[in-house]
Amino acid sequence: MTTTAIDVRGLRKSYGDKTVLDGIDLSVNAGSVTALLGPNGAGKTTTVHILSTLVRPAGGTAFVNGSDVVRDQDGVRASIGLTGQFSAVDGLLTGEENLLLMSRLRHLGAKRSKTRTAELLEQFDLVEAARKPLATYSGGMKRRLDLAMTLVAAPSVIFLDEPTTGLDPRSRHTMWDIVRALVADGTTVLLTTQYLDEADELADRIAVLDGGRIVAEGTPDELKRLVPGGHIRLRFADAATLDAAARLLDDSTRDDVGLGLSVPSDGGVGTLRTILDRLAAASLEVDDLSIHTPDLDDFFFALTGQQDQTGQKDQPGRVDRQGTES
Repeated sequence: MTTTAIDVRGLRKSYGDKTVLDGIDLSVNAGSVTALLGPNGAGKTTTVHILSTLVRPAGGTAFVNGSDVVRDQDGVRASIGLTGQFSAVDGLLTGEENLLLMSRLRHLGAKRSKTRTAELLEQFDLVEAARKPLATYSGGMKRRLDLAMTLVAAPSVIFLDEPTTGLDPRSRHTMWDIVRALVADGTTVLLTTQYLDEADELADRIAVLDGGRIVAEGTPDELKRLVPGGHIRLRFADAATLDAAARLLDDSTRDDVGLGLSVPSDGGVGTLRTILDRLAAASLEVDDLSIHTPDLDDFFFALTGQQDQTGQKDQPGRVDRQGTES
């Protein structure tokens, strides 16, 4: 039975005349990764700050592990960890000293603080650098230490606000591996990011924020299928077979030089099976095939900022858990 770790209904927030969140709904299952994806100013960080009790909402409700973010802030704070966009480590201390300080602040006690610090230094591959000044740490090492400090009290829910911004590709992949390991152990992660590949790699579900609203939500594959442009590429051994296949698949686009056909497709197995069955019934052999689906780049640009002829942003439907549009 699935447990809901984060439940948001009609969340609103404004700063003066600017509406940052305009009634968003969001549900995050325990032990999963949900990514909030959106351009600058979409409301991602504000959402995280409300859920972590740093900012008070103007309307709506939000619960984290059953605790109301307004009425039970202590309950929320007891079960969460937050890693913000900018490192919160103290540059005058060593990595070990930073972790010991955070452990004491979380009231772990002297003995438990030392034990927990040693565990985290090992987990985040910081043992050799533990007693070195932070001036010697790379950006990736500082980010790992920052996340380690978030995990001192072993929170069940973690908010990661653009955790890999500014990191090199190797450090980003290291952070991804750490997040995967945390989720495998049952931790719930709400991740904000502008990196489409990051959301694709890590998230079980993605919610796209634009203009203070969630304009689409679903798994990465569900969202990609919302964007037109997917197709199956078929290649044939000779021109005669290509001609016959083109007549049979009259919605296809042909490539005479490459002896290929591109057939519109949602990327599903059913569509592929139908095409191959039609070709087989006509005794036409396919020399090679490949499936091309829109990636999250295509999806992101289609949903955020795209306007129709009336000047209004398109509002694609939300994808439910069965992958249908509503």
